[in-house]
Amino acid sequence: MSNIKVGIIGLGRLGKVHAGNLAFRVPNCELYAACSMVEAELEYAKKELGVTKTYANYDEMVKDPELDAIFIVSPSGLHCEQIQKAMENGKHVFSEKPIGLDVAEIEKTMAVIDAHPEQIFMLGFMRRYDADYQYAKEMVEKGELGELTVVRCYGIDPSDGMESFVKFAGASNSGGLFADMSIHDIDLVRWFTNQEVKKVWALGKNAAYKQLDEVGELETGAAMLQMADKTMGILVAGRNCHHGYHVETELIGTKGMLRIAQVPEKNLVTIMNEHGVVRPTSQNFPERFSQAFVNETAEFINCIKEKRQPGVNANDGLQSTKVAIACQKSYEEDELVSLSDIK
Repeated sequence: MSNIKVGIIGLGRLGKVHAGNLAFRVPNCELYAACSMVEAELEYAKKELGVTKTYANYDEMVKDPELDAIFIVSPSGLHCEQIQKAMENGKHVFSEKPIGLDVAEIEKTMAVIDAHPEQIFMLGFMRRYDADYQYAKEMVEKGELGELTVVRCYGIDPSDGMESFVKFAGASNSGGLFADMSIHDIDLVRWFTNQEVKKVWALGKNAAYKQLDEVGELETGAAMLQMADKTMGILVAGRNCHHGYHVETELIGTKGMLRIAQVPEKNLVTIMNEHGVVRPTSQNFPERFSQAFVNETAEFINCIKEKRQPGVNANDGLQSTKVAIACQKSYEEDELVSLSDIK
């Protein structure tokens, strides 16, 4: 098979990361087309990425007979509809998380995916393709930690993005803090424990940016998850980290424990000067997970060429979104929420 021709929808911050990987860093693929309603982004795609075709209309792009696959990096609320259209037009599909924001819409989308078993579908949970997380998963599977009892996850975005977030909060259709940010940690808890979430209890606080109260958004949130086997998950998500991009995961088991990125180090450099001893830290998610993004994209292309489905599937998206919805419901209603109540 020749190179896989890919069309991308969405050229925002994350979209540009994926587009650059597709164009320059992943073997056996060609970034053939790009779609955006922003003319400047289409010009960027042509001049900087060398795409052959640009589209302002998604429906036109998915009908392009030259395209083999669609990469969806659009706003979360559009994912389900765009996945369905791409699958129905015979394309392989990679979609960024979350798969959707509504359970019924996700289930409808899964039915469309299931109706096209010869086409590849993959969801963007890139942390599964990070070398550190893969090493930790291998240790868990080998029983090095014994039986897991607690999985604790921190995911806090850098504070330099807060002003922009506050400006557009309420209009971004992100699905809220838990669906937008904790979704990765929810997926990790499911992945490490091989269990589904049974109950959740969530809290939140707007401190530095209290105006978020008015649009129903959260600056900082926390949730406790109970898995089917009573393993505990503890999530902390935020948007106001002053030292950079803080992603940390801790696994506690009956025979030991491990931490991934306890300090979010950028590299192995230690600076010793009048400020003391300083370790530079990662400043954003494209920097921290740069190789993971390349790895997951390479896996998507390899799955197409090898005619096999990836390890991350639509059900992972459904279950994680249900947990995120339950967390949001728990926060808003100030009560314990059972996953069986999320329909």
